[in-house]
Amino acid sequence: MLEHLAIIMDGNGRWGIKNFNSRIKGHKQGVISLEECIKNCMEFDIKILSVYAFSTENWKRPKLEVNTLMKMFENYLIQKKAELNKNGIKLIISGSRSNLSNSLIEQIKNTEDFLKDNTKFTLNICFNYGGRDEIVKAVNKLINEGKSEINELDISSNLYSSLKDPDLIIRTGGDYRLSNFLIWQSSYSELYFTDTLWPDFNKDDLKKAIDSFYSRKRRFGGLDVK
Repeated sequence: MLEHLAIIMDGNGRWGIKNFNSRIKGHKQGVISLEECIKNCMEFDIKILSVYAFSTENWKRPKLEVNTLMKMFENYLIQKKAELNKNGIKLIISGSRSNLSNSLIEQIKNTEDFLKDNTKFTLNICFNYGGRDEIVKAVNKLINEGKSEINELDISSNLYSSLKDPDLIIRTGGDYRLSNFLIWQSSYSELYFTDTLWPDFNKDDLKKAIDSFYSRKRRFGGLDVK
């Protein structure tokens, strides 16, 4: 059963350069594609959508682009809060608060609090997120709490969110790697890669990925019993 879908939304910048000679316009179009994807996921009865919006490595990008992405994200939280609530969507922001502005941190908290009781759908935006950093932070938290021996459940319980592991991870844009995205949670996720750039990723593309998921046998290390 496909309950939790995760997406690496890759290709915004390339799309923007190709169509408008502007990476920023590609990122803006990527937000529109995300809004459509949320609607499509709800139509396909997917309960959780996790998206890779800004990685801990993305700070290496040009300052203008980074600052624009920060402002776009803050504006998204402000402008879409009422719409997300109307549609029964709970919002989780997974990632470090390090290097974020005080206004953005406050807006994240306010928006999460405003939507926390919604149950129809969960949108998990991974922002300033890195999979390795998430694991390191979980381990350090456990050490600080006095744990002398750590098991898998300890780590799973101290990640940014308590969401179930993703059933399917889609990466758009033509690359074939996870790029530090949900690396603890993805151990048994099905993977789907497409050359389609994220701003062009539409309902038909999503349906192809879902159909691919349901065509696979998931044994989780076991064997089919006949």
